[in-house]
Amino acid sequence: MSNQSGRGRIAGLPEWDRCAVMGVVNVTPDSFSDGGRWFDTTAAVKHGLEMVAQGADLVDVGGESTRPGATRVDEAEELRRVIPVVRELASEGVVVSVDTMRASVAAQALAAGAALVNDVSGGLADPAMIPAVADAGAPFVVMHWRGFLAGGNVRGVYDDVVTEVVDELHARVEAVLAGGIAADRIVVDPGLGFSKDAEHDLALLAHLDRLRALGHPLLVAASRKRFLGRVLAGPDGAPPPARERDAATAAVSALAAHAGAWAVRVHEVRATADAVRVVRAVEGARTAAGAPGAPGADRAHQAHGTPHTPGACAPDARPVDTTATTAAAATTPAASDTTGARASEGAR
Repeated sequence: MSNQSGRGRIAGLPEWDRCAVMGVVNVTPDSFSDGGRWFDTTAAVKHGLEMVAQGADLVDVGGESTRPGATRVDEAEELRRVIPVVRELASEGVVVSVDTMRASVAAQALAAGAALVNDVSGGLADPAMIPAVADAGAPFVVMHWRGFLAGGNVRGVYDDVVTEVVDELHARVEAVLAGGIAADRIVVDPGLGFSKDAEHDLALLAHLDRLRALGHPLLVAASRKRFLGRVLAGPDGAPPPARERDAATAAVSALAAHAGAWAVRVHEVRATADAVRVVRAVEGARTAAGAPGAPGADRAHQAHGTPHTPGACAPDARPVDTTATTAAAATTPAASDTTGARASEGAR
C-alpha cells in the first residue's frame, strides 16, 4: 500500500507497496467454507503462521460464523476461541485483525495484540463498538450491512445496488467519524454476499472506483463466496463447493488490486499473493514505460502519430476499462439465481 498507488494509508498499520493480502482464520465449527478445520487453538495458530509464510500480510481471526442462519455464540465462547489465537499470532510478529461484532471481544483482542478491528456490521450490532475502537485508537473496517442474515429478512432488494451501497456506506462512515474514530483509520468494505445476490456482487466489483471515491482504503472480501459458485456453475447449474473456488477468488483479487483496493481477504493465500504481486509488477512496468526517457515511451507515442510530451497521451491512447465488461460477462450463469438466498455466503 502506498499513497502513490492511490490505495490509501491506514494509520497504525504497516505500509505495503501493493494490494495487501488478508488471510482468514476461522476459529469456528460452522463457517461456510472451512468451519471446524482450525477450531483448535494450536491448529488455528499454525494455520495463521502458514498463511504468513505463503504471502499473507495480515491475518483476520474470527470466532463467530456469519453465514446465513448461523446461531450467534455467546460472548464467553467467542472470547475463548479468539483471544488465545490473537495473542499467540501477535507474539510471533503477525499483523492481526480481529473479525468480531462485539465491543468486548474487539477490546480484549486489541489488548492481546490485534492491530485492526474488522466488524461486518460496521458497528451497528453493538452500540459499544465504536466508542471502544475510538478509545483504543485502532483502525476499523466499516462493512456494508443491512442486518443479521437470518431467515428471509435480509433486505437484499436494490433499485441501483452500487449507488445504494455507496450511499449507505457513506452514511455509516459519517457515523463512525462522529463516534470518534479518525478518518485515517477507517477502511470500507462493500460487504459482498451480505444481503446481496450474485448480480449485486458482480456489479459492485465492476464499480470499485465508486467505492474508492468514498475516500477511504477499500477491503474486498470475495473469497469462495456464492456468487463465484454461480459464475463457475456447470451445465447442470450446480455450483462447485466453496473450497473449489480459489482460482476464481484469485481472479477477483487481481481485478480488485488493479482497481486500487487496499487489501483482499482470502481463505487460500498463495494464489492471491501471486496475483497481487503480478498486478504490482505490471503497474510498475506501466509507470516505467510512461516516464520521460523510459525505453519505449517515445515509440508508444510515435505509433499513434503524436509527438511525445511528458505526462500527456494521444487522445486515442487512453486506457480502456474492461472490468465492467468482464464482470458482466461473468454474470450469465448467475442470472437464474433468484432462490431468495440473497444472503449468500456473506458468511465468514
